[in-house]
Amino acid sequence: MVAGEIRQKLIDIVGQDNVLESEIDRFGYSYDSSYVSLVSGNRPDVVVRPLTASEVSRVMAVAYEHAVPVTARGAASGRTGGSIPLSGGISLCLDRMTRIVELDEKNMMVTAEAGVRTIDLYNHCAAKGLFYPPDPASWKFSTIGGNVAENAGGMRAVKYGVTTNYVMGLEVVLADGTVLTLGGKAIKNVTGYDLKSLFTGSEGTLGIITRVTLRLITMPKKRGTLQVTFRSLDDGCATVHRMLQEGVVPAAAEIMDRVCLEAVARHKKTPLDAQVQASLVIEIDGDSDAELAAQAGRIEAVANQCNAVEVRLAGSQQESDEIWAVRRGLSSAVASLAPDRLGEDISVPRDAFPEVVRRIRAISEKYGLPIAVYGHAGDGNLHPSVLCNMGDPAEAERVHRAVDEIFAAALAVGGTLSGEHGIGITKRPYISRALGEAGVKALKAVKAALDPKGILNPGKIW
Repeated sequence: MVAGEIRQKLIDIVGQDNVLESEIDRFGYSYDSSYVSLVSGNRPDVVVRPLTASEVSRVMAVAYEHAVPVTARGAASGRTGGSIPLSGGISLCLDRMTRIVELDEKNMMVTAEAGVRTIDLYNHCAAKGLFYPPDPASWKFSTIGGNVAENAGGMRAVKYGVTTNYVMGLEVVLADGTVLTLGGKAIKNVTGYDLKSLFTGSEGTLGIITRVTLRLITMPKKRGTLQVTFRSLDDGCATVHRMLQEGVVPAAAEIMDRVCLEAVARHKKTPLDAQVQASLVIEIDGDSDAELAAQAGRIEAVANQCNAVEVRLAGSQQESDEIWAVRRGLSSAVASLAPDRLGEDISVPRDAFPEVVRRIRAISEKYGLPIAVYGHAGDGNLHPSVLCNMGDPAEAERVHRAVDEIFAAALAVGGTLSGEHGIGITKRPYISRALGEAGVKALKAVKAALDPKGILNPGKIW
Protein backbone atom coordinates (compact mmCIF):
# COMPACT_ATOMS: atom_id res chain seq x y z
CA MET A 1 0.00 0.00 0.00
CA VAL A 2 1.01 3.62 -0.56
CA ALA A 3 1.28 5.24 2.86
CA GLY A 4 -0.18 8.64 3.74
CA GLU A 5 3.24 10.29 3.79
CA ILE A 6 3.94 9.12 0.25
CA ARG A 7 0.50 10.22 -0.93
CA GLN A 8 1.14 13.71 0.37
CA LYS A 9 4.45 13.88 -1.46
CA LEU A 10 2.68 12.87 -4.68
CA ILE A 11 -0.02 15.50 -4.14
CA ASP A 12 2.67 18.13 -3.57
CA ILE A 13 4.17 17.22 -6.96
CA VAL A 14 1.12 16.97 -9.26
CA GLY A 15 -1.70 18.54 -7.26
CA GLN A 16 -4.68 17.06 -5.41
CA ASP A 17 -6.82 16.73 -8.57
CA ASN A 18 -4.21 14.54 -10.24
CA VAL A 19 -3.82 11.99 -7.48
CA LEU A 20 -6.78 9.62 -7.74
CA GLU A 21 -7.60 7.29 -4.86
CA SER A 22 -11.29 6.40 -5.02
CA GLU A 23 -12.35 2.80 -5.59
CA ILE A 24 -13.92 3.62 -8.96
CA ASP A 25 -10.83 5.52 -10.13
CA ARG A 26 -8.54 2.72 -9.09
CA PHE A 27 -10.74 0.22 -10.92
CA GLY A 28 -10.66 2.43 -14.02
CA TYR A 29 -6.88 2.13 -14.14
CA SER A 30 -6.74 -1.62 -13.49
CA TYR A 31 -7.23 -2.93 -17.03
CA ASP A 32 -6.17 -2.56 -20.64
CA SER A 33 -7.49 -4.07 -23.91
CA SER A 34 -6.36 -7.60 -23.13
CA TYR A 35 -8.53 -10.44 -21.89
CA VAL A 36 -6.31 -10.81 -18.83
CA SER A 37 -7.71 -7.51 -17.59
CA LEU A 38 -11.04 -9.16 -16.86
CA VAL A 39 -9.58 -11.82 -14.61
CA SER A 40 -6.55 -10.20 -13.00
CA GLY A 41 -8.31 -8.16 -10.30
CA ASN A 42 -5.19 -6.03 -9.89
CA ARG A 43 -5.66 -2.38 -8.98
CA PRO A 44 -3.21 0.40 -8.27
CA ASP A 45 -3.09 1.87 -4.78
CA VAL A 46 -3.10 5.33 -6.32
CA VAL A 47 -3.26 6.92 -9.77
CA VAL A 48 -0.89 9.80 -10.54
CA ARG A 49 -1.31 12.01 -13.63
CA PRO A 50 1.76 14.21 -14.19
CA LEU A 51 1.90 17.08 -16.67
CA THR A 52 5.64 17.41 -17.26
CA ALA A 53 8.81 15.33 -17.36
CA SER A 54 9.94 17.20 -14.24
CA GLU A 55 6.86 15.95 -12.40
CA VAL A 56 7.47 12.40 -13.66
CA SER A 57 11.05 12.66 -12.40
CA ARG A 58 9.95 13.80 -8.96
CA VAL A 59 7.29 11.09 -8.74
CA MET A 60 9.86 8.44 -9.66
CA ALA A 61 12.29 9.78 -7.06
CA VAL A 62 9.61 9.33 -4.39
CA ALA A 63 8.73 5.87 -5.67
CA TYR A 64 12.39 4.84 -5.73
CA GLU A 65 13.04 6.12 -2.22
CA HIS A 66 10.15 4.08 -0.81
CA ALA A 67 10.41 1.13 -3.26
CA VAL A 68 6.88 1.68 -4.55
CA PRO A 69 6.00 -0.15 -7.82
CA VAL A 70 5.21 2.11 -10.78
CA THR A 71 3.25 1.02 -13.86
CA ALA A 72 3.24 3.51 -16.73
CA ARG A 73 0.02 3.93 -18.68
CA GLY A 74 -1.07 5.70 -21.85
CA ALA A 75 -4.41 4.94 -23.49
CA ALA A 76 -4.42 1.31 -22.24
CA SER A 77 -4.92 0.00 -25.78
CA GLY A 78 -2.34 -2.76 -25.24
CA ARG A 79 -3.28 -6.39 -25.85
CA THR A 80 -0.91 -8.19 -23.47
CA GLY A 81 -1.66 -6.67 -20.07
CA GLY A 82 1.30 -4.30 -20.14
CA SER A 83 -0.36 -1.47 -18.21
CA ILE A 84 -2.06 -3.64 -15.57
CA PRO A 85 -0.56 -2.85 -12.13
CA LEU A 86 0.18 -6.38 -10.93
CA SER A 87 1.88 -5.18 -7.75
CA GLY A 88 -0.42 -2.29 -6.88
CA GLY A 89 1.58 0.84 -6.19
CA ILE A 90 1.34 3.80 -8.58
CA SER A 91 -0.41 3.80 -11.94
CA LEU A 92 1.50 6.59 -13.67
CA CYS A 93 -0.81 7.85 -16.40
CA LEU A 94 0.75 10.17 -18.98
CA ASP A 95 -2.50 11.18 -20.69
CA ARG A 96 -2.07 14.86 -19.72
CA MET A 97 1.25 15.10 -21.56
CA THR A 98 -0.30 15.95 -24.94
CA ARG A 99 1.90 18.67 -26.42
CA ILE A 100 3.36 18.43 -29.89
CA VAL A 101 6.48 20.35 -28.92
CA GLU A 102 7.94 21.04 -32.36
CA LEU A 103 7.41 20.25 -36.02
CA ASP A 104 10.82 20.81 -37.61
CA GLU A 105 10.04 21.00 -41.31
CA LYS A 106 13.65 21.60 -42.38
CA ASN A 107 14.94 18.47 -40.67
CA MET A 108 11.66 16.62 -41.27
CA MET A 109 11.21 15.64 -37.64
CA VAL A 110 8.55 16.05 -34.99
CA THR A 111 8.93 16.10 -31.23
CA ALA A 112 5.95 15.17 -29.07
CA GLU A 113 5.13 14.29 -25.50
CA ALA A 114 4.21 10.74 -24.61
CA GLY A 115 0.46 11.31 -24.32
CA VAL A 116 -0.09 12.61 -27.87
CA ARG A 117 -2.48 10.38 -29.81
CA THR A 118 -1.02 8.72 -32.89
CA ILE A 119 -3.71 10.07 -35.21
CA ASP A 120 -3.25 13.62 -33.90
CA LEU A 121 0.47 13.49 -34.58
CA TYR A 122 -0.19 12.05 -38.05
CA ASN A 123 -2.68 14.80 -38.90
CA HIS A 124 -0.44 17.55 -37.49
CA CYS A 125 2.40 16.45 -39.76
CA ALA A 126 0.16 15.75 -42.77
CA ALA A 127 -1.07 19.34 -42.71
CA LYS A 128 2.48 20.33 -43.70
CA GLY A 129 2.87 17.58 -46.30
CA LEU A 130 4.92 15.35 -43.99
CA PHE A 131 4.21 11.70 -43.32
CA TYR A 132 4.53 9.63 -40.15
CA PRO A 133 3.89 6.09 -41.46
CA PRO A 134 3.40 3.78 -38.40
CA ASP A 135 -0.34 3.20 -38.08
CA PRO A 136 -1.47 0.71 -35.44
CA ALA A 137 -5.15 -0.17 -35.85
CA SER A 138 -5.75 1.65 -32.56
CA TRP A 139 -4.24 4.89 -33.89
CA LYS A 140 -7.35 6.92 -33.05
CA PHE A 141 -6.65 6.51 -29.34
CA SER A 142 -3.22 4.90 -28.86
CA THR A 143 -0.47 7.28 -27.75
CA ILE A 144 3.03 7.94 -29.03
CA GLY A 145 4.63 6.97 -25.71
CA GLY A 146 2.80 3.66 -25.76
CA ASN A 147 3.70 3.11 -29.41
CA VAL A 148 7.38 3.50 -28.56
CA ALA A 149 7.17 1.40 -25.39
CA GLU A 150 5.62 -1.46 -27.39
CA ASN A 151 7.44 -0.74 -30.68
CA ALA A 152 4.06 -0.65 -32.41
CA GLY A 153 3.77 -1.65 -36.05
CA GLY A 154 0.61 -1.28 -38.05
CA MET A 155 -0.60 -1.87 -41.55
CA ARG A 156 2.02 0.16 -43.45
CA ALA A 157 4.95 -1.77 -41.96
CA VAL A 158 5.48 -3.83 -45.13
CA LYS A 159 6.79 -0.76 -46.98
CA TYR A 160 7.61 1.77 -44.29
CA GLY A 161 8.65 -0.22 -41.23
CA VAL A 162 7.61 0.07 -37.57
CA THR A 163 7.98 2.63 -34.79
CA THR A 164 11.65 1.94 -34.07
CA ASN A 165 12.52 2.88 -37.66
CA TYR A 166 11.38 6.45 -36.94
CA VAL A 167 12.59 7.07 -33.38
CA MET A 168 15.43 9.59 -33.47
CA GLY A 169 15.47 10.72 -29.88
CA LEU A 170 13.92 9.99 -26.49
CA GLU A 171 13.52 11.65 -23.14
CA VAL A 172 13.32 8.90 -20.53
CA VAL A 173 12.93 9.08 -16.76
CA LEU A 174 14.81 6.28 -15.03
CA ALA A 175 13.69 4.37 -11.95
CA ASP A 176 15.45 6.76 -9.54
CA GLY A 177 14.09 9.90 -11.23
CA THR A 178 17.13 10.63 -13.39
CA VAL A 179 16.13 12.23 -16.71
CA LEU A 180 17.99 10.70 -19.65
CA THR A 181 18.15 12.38 -23.08
CA LEU A 182 18.97 9.98 -25.91
CA GLY A 183 19.66 10.51 -29.60
CA GLY A 184 18.58 13.68 -31.38
CA LYS A 185 18.25 15.13 -34.85
CA ALA A 186 21.60 13.97 -36.22
CA ILE A 187 20.91 11.33 -38.87
CA LYS A 188 24.08 9.39 -38.05
CA ASN A 189 24.91 8.72 -34.42
CA VAL A 190 27.03 5.84 -33.16
CA THR A 191 28.21 7.52 -29.99
CA GLY A 192 28.08 4.75 -27.41
CA TYR A 193 25.39 2.09 -27.12
CA ASP A 194 22.13 2.63 -28.97
CA LEU A 195 20.08 3.19 -25.84
CA LYS A 196 17.08 4.71 -27.63
CA SER A 197 16.58 1.39 -29.40
CA LEU A 198 16.91 -0.41 -26.06
CA PHE A 199 14.06 1.63 -24.55
CA THR A 200 11.93 1.25 -27.69
CA GLY A 201 9.88 -1.88 -27.05
CA SER A 202 10.91 -2.13 -23.39
CA GLU A 203 7.27 -2.08 -22.19
CA GLY A 204 7.87 0.38 -19.35
CA THR A 205 10.23 -1.97 -17.55
CA LEU A 206 13.41 0.10 -17.96
CA GLY A 207 12.21 3.71 -17.80
CA ILE A 208 9.30 6.08 -18.40
CA ILE A 209 9.26 7.57 -21.89
CA THR A 210 8.12 11.21 -21.63
CA ARG A 211 9.12 12.77 -24.97
CA VAL A 212 9.90 11.41 -28.43
CA THR A 213 11.56 12.85 -31.53
CA LEU A 214 10.48 11.07 -34.71
CA ARG A 215 11.73 11.35 -38.26
CA LEU A 216 9.22 12.00 -41.03
CA ILE A 217 9.15 11.48 -44.78
CA THR A 218 7.33 13.31 -47.54
CA MET A 219 3.67 12.51 -47.89
CA PRO A 220 2.86 10.39 -50.96
CA LYS A 221 1.00 12.48 -53.50
CA LYS A 222 -1.40 9.73 -54.49
CA ARG A 223 -2.94 6.70 -52.78
CA GLY A 224 -5.07 3.86 -54.03
CA THR A 225 -6.84 0.87 -52.49
CA LEU A 226 -7.54 -2.57 -53.89
CA GLN A 227 -9.69 -5.33 -52.43
CA VAL A 228 -9.01 -8.82 -53.75
CA THR A 229 -10.98 -11.95 -52.89
CA PHE A 230 -9.81 -15.57 -53.16
CA ARG A 231 -11.11 -19.13 -52.97
CA SER A 232 -8.45 -20.01 -50.39
CA LEU A 233 -6.25 -18.31 -47.85
CA ASP A 234 -3.23 -19.94 -49.50
CA ASP A 235 -4.01 -18.11 -52.74
CA GLY A 236 -4.12 -14.81 -50.89
CA CYS A 237 -0.78 -15.49 -49.20
CA ALA A 238 0.74 -16.58 -52.50
CA THR A 239 -0.35 -13.32 -54.11
CA VAL A 240 1.48 -11.23 -51.53
CA HIS A 241 4.59 -13.42 -51.78
CA ARG A 242 4.72 -13.26 -55.58
CA MET A 243 3.93 -9.54 -55.62
CA LEU A 244 6.92 -8.75 -53.39
CA GLN A 245 9.21 -11.05 -55.40
CA GLU A 246 8.27 -9.16 -58.54
CA GLY A 247 9.23 -5.84 -56.97
CA VAL A 248 5.75 -4.52 -56.22
CA VAL A 249 5.90 -3.26 -52.63
CA PRO A 250 2.51 -2.03 -51.45
CA ALA A 251 2.17 0.41 -48.57
CA ALA A 252 -0.04 -2.17 -46.86
CA ALA A 253 -1.25 -5.71 -47.54
CA GLU A 254 -3.82 -6.99 -45.06
CA ILE A 255 -5.30 -10.46 -45.20
CA MET A 256 -8.56 -11.75 -43.68
CA ASP A 257 -9.84 -15.33 -43.59
CA ARG A 258 -13.40 -16.62 -43.98
CA VAL A 259 -14.19 -16.30 -40.26
CA CYS A 260 -13.24 -12.61 -40.40
CA LEU A 261 -15.26 -12.02 -43.56
CA GLU A 262 -18.31 -13.66 -42.01
CA ALA A 263 -17.95 -11.39 -38.98
CA VAL A 264 -17.82 -8.33 -41.22
CA ALA A 265 -20.79 -9.52 -43.30
CA ARG A 266 -22.81 -10.11 -40.15
CA HIS A 267 -21.86 -6.72 -38.73
CA LYS A 268 -22.73 -4.88 -41.97
CA LYS A 269 -25.72 -7.13 -42.74
CA THR A 270 -24.40 -7.85 -46.23
CA PRO A 271 -24.23 -11.15 -48.16
CA LEU A 272 -20.93 -13.03 -48.57
CA ASP A 273 -20.11 -15.02 -51.70
CA ALA A 274 -19.96 -18.70 -50.73
CA GLN A 275 -16.81 -19.31 -52.79
CA VAL A 276 -14.82 -16.52 -51.09
CA GLN A 277 -12.54 -17.88 -48.36
CA ALA A 278 -10.12 -14.97 -47.99
CA SER A 279 -9.64 -11.31 -48.84
CA LEU A 280 -6.69 -8.97 -49.25
CA VAL A 281 -6.87 -5.23 -48.72
CA ILE A 282 -3.93 -3.54 -50.42
CA GLU A 283 -2.87 0.10 -50.28
CA ILE A 284 -0.58 1.52 -52.94
CA ASP A 285 0.95 4.96 -53.14
CA GLY A 286 3.09 7.04 -55.49
CA ASP A 287 3.59 10.39 -57.12
CA SER A 288 1.08 10.18 -59.96
CA ASP A 289 -2.11 8.52 -61.14
CA ALA A 290 -0.10 6.79 -63.86
CA GLU A 291 2.23 5.26 -61.25
CA LEU A 292 -0.77 4.00 -59.25
CA ALA A 293 -2.39 2.57 -62.36
CA ALA A 294 0.80 0.70 -63.23
CA GLN A 295 1.06 -0.77 -59.71
CA ALA A 296 -2.61 -1.73 -59.70
CA GLY A 297 -2.24 -3.44 -63.07
CA ARG A 298 0.73 -5.50 -61.91
CA ILE A 299 -1.07 -6.49 -58.69
CA GLU A 300 -4.18 -7.52 -60.63
CA ALA A 301 -2.08 -9.67 -62.96
CA VAL A 302 -0.40 -11.42 -60.04
CA ALA A 303 -3.71 -11.91 -58.23
CA ASN A 304 -5.30 -13.46 -61.31
CA GLN A 305 -2.34 -15.84 -61.62
CA CYS A 306 -3.14 -16.88 -58.04
CA ASN A 307 -6.81 -17.64 -58.81
CA ALA A 308 -8.41 -14.45 -57.49
CA VAL A 309 -12.19 -14.37 -57.51
CA GLU A 310 -12.43 -10.61 -57.89
CA VAL A 311 -10.08 -7.61 -57.98
CA ARG A 312 -11.74 -4.35 -57.00
CA LEU A 313 -9.98 -0.99 -57.29
CA ALA A 314 -11.55 1.77 -55.18
CA GLY A 315 -12.88 4.47 -57.47
CA SER A 316 -13.03 7.26 -54.90
CA GLN A 317 -11.67 8.30 -51.53
CA GLN A 318 -15.00 7.41 -49.96
CA GLU A 319 -14.86 3.91 -51.40
CA SER A 320 -11.27 3.54 -50.19
CA ASP A 321 -12.25 4.71 -46.70
CA GLU A 322 -15.09 2.18 -46.63
CA ILE A 323 -12.72 -0.68 -47.50
CA TRP A 324 -10.22 0.34 -44.83
CA ALA A 325 -12.97 0.88 -42.26
CA VAL A 326 -13.69 -2.85 -42.54
CA ARG A 327 -10.09 -3.72 -41.66
CA ARG A 328 -9.76 -1.17 -38.86
CA GLY A 329 -13.04 -2.32 -37.34
CA LEU A 330 -12.27 -6.00 -37.81
CA SER A 331 -11.17 -6.66 -34.25
CA SER A 332 -14.53 -5.52 -32.86
CA ALA A 333 -16.49 -7.39 -35.53
CA VAL A 334 -14.64 -10.64 -34.76
CA ALA A 335 -15.05 -10.13 -31.01
CA SER A 336 -18.83 -9.99 -31.47
CA LEU A 337 -18.90 -13.62 -32.65
CA ALA A 338 -18.30 -15.13 -29.21
CA PRO A 339 -18.51 -14.24 -25.51
CA ASP A 340 -14.71 -13.94 -25.36
CA ARG A 341 -11.83 -13.49 -27.78
CA LEU A 342 -8.15 -14.13 -27.17
CA GLY A 343 -6.38 -12.06 -29.81
CA GLU A 344 -2.78 -13.10 -30.29
CA ASP A 345 0.13 -11.59 -32.20
CA ILE A 346 2.80 -13.74 -33.82
CA SER A 347 5.39 -12.91 -36.45
CA VAL A 348 6.93 -15.33 -38.94
CA PRO A 349 9.17 -15.12 -42.02
CA ARG A 350 7.12 -14.04 -45.00
CA ASP A 351 7.50 -17.34 -46.82
CA ALA A 352 6.26 -19.21 -43.73
CA PHE A 353 2.98 -17.27 -43.60
CA PRO A 354 0.90 -19.91 -45.49
CA GLU A 355 2.42 -22.76 -43.47
CA VAL A 356 1.72 -21.22 -40.08
CA VAL A 357 -1.84 -20.44 -41.17
CA ARG A 358 -2.32 -24.11 -42.09
CA ARG A 359 -0.98 -25.09 -38.67
CA ILE A 360 -3.40 -22.69 -36.97
CA ARG A 361 -6.26 -24.22 -38.97
CA ALA A 362 -5.23 -27.67 -37.71
CA ILE A 363 -5.11 -26.35 -34.13
CA SER A 364 -8.62 -24.92 -34.56
CA GLU A 365 -9.95 -28.29 -35.69
CA LYS A 366 -8.04 -30.21 -33.01
CA TYR A 367 -9.57 -28.24 -30.14
CA GLY A 368 -12.95 -27.49 -31.72
CA LEU A 369 -12.42 -23.73 -31.41
CA PRO A 370 -13.10 -21.14 -34.11
CA ILE A 371 -9.91 -19.17 -34.78
CA ALA A 372 -10.15 -16.06 -36.95
CA VAL A 373 -6.92 -15.25 -38.77
CA TYR A 374 -6.04 -11.80 -40.04
CA GLY A 375 -2.96 -9.68 -40.14
CA HIS A 376 -0.21 -7.96 -42.04
CA ALA A 377 0.50 -10.47 -44.79
CA GLY A 378 3.18 -8.25 -46.29
CA ASP A 379 5.48 -8.58 -43.27
CA GLY A 380 4.46 -11.95 -41.81
CA ASN A 381 2.64 -10.57 -38.76
CA LEU A 382 -0.53 -12.55 -37.93
CA HIS A 383 -3.28 -11.91 -35.41
CA PRO A 384 -5.02 -15.24 -34.76
CA SER A 385 -8.08 -14.69 -32.57
CA VAL A 386 -9.46 -17.62 -30.60
CA LEU A 387 -13.26 -17.26 -30.22
CA CYS A 388 -14.44 -18.87 -27.03
CA ASN A 389 -16.26 -18.77 -23.72
CA MET A 390 -13.66 -18.45 -20.97
CA GLY A 391 -16.44 -18.79 -18.39
CA ASP A 392 -16.56 -22.50 -19.21
CA PRO A 393 -13.59 -24.08 -17.36
CA ALA A 394 -13.29 -26.99 -19.78
CA GLU A 395 -13.30 -24.68 -22.78
CA ALA A 396 -10.85 -22.29 -21.10
CA GLU A 397 -8.44 -25.19 -20.67
CA ARG A 398 -8.73 -26.04 -24.39
CA VAL A 399 -8.13 -22.41 -25.26
CA HIS A 400 -4.91 -22.26 -23.25
CA ARG A 401 -3.65 -25.43 -24.92
CA ALA A 402 -4.55 -24.04 -28.34
CA VAL A 403 -2.72 -20.76 -27.67
CA ASP A 404 0.29 -22.72 -26.46
CA GLU A 405 0.34 -24.59 -29.77
CA ILE A 406 -0.08 -21.39 -31.79
CA PHE A 407 3.07 -19.98 -30.21
CA ALA A 408 4.86 -23.28 -30.74
CA ALA A 409 3.84 -23.22 -34.41
CA ALA A 410 5.25 -19.71 -34.84
CA LEU A 411 8.58 -20.69 -33.26
CA ALA A 412 8.73 -23.91 -35.28
CA VAL A 413 8.72 -22.04 -38.60
CA GLY A 414 11.38 -19.57 -37.49
CA GLY A 415 9.03 -16.93 -36.11
CA THR A 416 8.62 -15.21 -32.79
CA LEU A 417 6.06 -14.52 -30.07
CA SER A 418 5.20 -10.95 -30.95
CA GLY A 419 5.39 -8.63 -33.93
CA GLU A 420 3.97 -5.53 -32.28
CA HIS A 421 1.95 -6.23 -29.11
CA GLY A 422 4.85 -7.06 -26.80
CA ILE A 423 5.13 -9.73 -24.12
CA GLY A 424 3.41 -8.12 -21.12
CA ILE A 425 1.66 -10.71 -18.96
CA THR A 426 0.10 -13.02 -21.50
CA LYS A 427 3.31 -14.25 -23.15
CA ARG A 428 5.59 -14.48 -20.12
CA PRO A 429 5.46 -18.32 -19.96
CA TYR A 430 6.84 -18.58 -23.49
CA ILE A 431 9.72 -16.10 -23.56
CA SER A 432 12.42 -18.63 -22.66
CA ARG A 433 11.36 -20.75 -25.62
CA ALA A 434 11.86 -17.78 -27.92
CA LEU A 435 15.07 -16.34 -26.48
CA GLY A 436 16.69 -19.27 -24.71
CA GLU A 437 18.01 -19.12 -21.16
CA ALA A 438 21.09 -17.15 -22.20
CA GLY A 439 18.94 -14.51 -23.89
CA VAL A 440 16.66 -14.16 -20.88
CA LYS A 441 19.67 -13.91 -18.56
CA ALA A 442 21.14 -11.08 -20.65
CA LEU A 443 17.87 -9.13 -20.65
CA LYS A 444 17.47 -9.58 -16.91
CA ALA A 445 20.97 -8.17 -16.43
CA VAL A 446 19.95 -5.03 -18.31
CA LYS A 447 16.80 -4.78 -16.21
CA ALA A 448 18.76 -5.12 -12.97
CA ALA A 449 21.24 -2.43 -14.02
CA LEU A 450 18.57 0.15 -14.89
CA ASP A 451 15.96 -0.79 -12.28
CA PRO A 452 17.86 -2.28 -9.32
CA LYS A 453 14.86 -2.14 -6.97
CA GLY A 454 12.55 -3.72 -9.54
CA ILE A 455 9.88 -1.02 -9.26
CA LEU A 456 9.24 -0.40 -12.97
CA ASN A 457 6.25 -2.38 -14.27
CA PRO A 458 7.01 -5.45 -12.13
CA GLY A 459 5.66 -8.80 -13.25
CA LYS A 460 5.92 -8.06 -16.97
CA ILE A 461 7.96 -9.99 -19.57
CA TRP A 462 9.57 -12.37 -17.02
